[in-house]
Amino acid sequence: MTDSDLEIVSLLARHRFLRSTHIAALVDRSVDRVNDRLLRLFHAGYVDRPRAQLDYYPTSGSAPFIYALADQGAHLLAAHDSTNTFDAEWGRKNRSAGRPFIEHQIEIMDFYVSLQLAVRRRPDLSLIHSNELAAQCPIQTVDKKAPFALRVQLSQNGIAHDIGVVPDLVFGVRYSDGSRRCFLVEIDRGTMPVARSDIRQTSFERKMRAYFAAHAARLHEQHFGWKTFRVLTVTTDDVRLRAMQEALQLLPSANGAGARLFVFASRQRLGDGDPFGPVWQDGLGRRMALI
Repeated sequence: MTDSDLEIVSLLARHRFLRSTHIAALVDRSVDRVNDRLLRLFHAGYVDRPRAQLDYYPTSGSAPFIYALADQGAHLLAAHDSTNTFDAEWGRKNRSAGRPFIEHQIEIMDFYVSLQLAVRRRPDLSLIHSNELAAQCPIQTVDKKAPFALRVQLSQNGIAHDIGVVPDLVFGVRYSDGSRRCFLVEIDRGTMPVARSDIRQTSFERKMRAYFAAHAARLHEQHFGWKTFRVLTVTTDDVRLRAMQEALQLLPSANGAGARLFVFASRQRLGDGDPFGPVWQDGLGRRMALI
């Protein structure tokens, strides 16, 4: 077991699922070298390959494997860090994870890894991970299982509905002067309708309404201790992106706070450029940089 191996296991503990190519980029080593170490760690029981991915790649031997933390890896981390307790039932969780869940998590990691690599090229910035942000929340939030979940009341036809929303990813960016910006992220796979007439049914419009209601009620100050935040949405293509913007513009205050609160980008534009650069659009379609 080397320091590099321990770094790989720690990355899987933080990120849940990662492709071998994600791991190689994060540890700044060649894919071939990382694949060799992953193979050894897999056979030693420190990392796992969720079986659901085999349904996705039944005949493609060249596709990058998806890895997860294994039980032995959790024990290893617990032995190296007595201040934290690591769940030792990762093998069971990995076996129960279905293909749609894994695919969604990998798409989240595509974006998250790109952020981490971009920050390395910016000496004026540092990334604040969700666990650090959660630890800085007010005491009533710190111990919650889902500290960044929000619940609001939305009305339709005079009837109030209790709606919850949980972001796919939460992160912050700290500047060299100590100031920071906080972001909630939605990774849209195109499987959810953009809008529906019944608010009791899930839609992306309902998510936007919930985030806007939480922002208007200043729940971010009460629950997170943040002065403000933005909601970033990564979606499948520009057509769906425009449909989301159009749905947003039909909401109250869409031309004011709503237009600034929500920021959109397609996967293609993110893949072609710096995730902190001018690859984003606000609710009115105006091009903008993230920072």
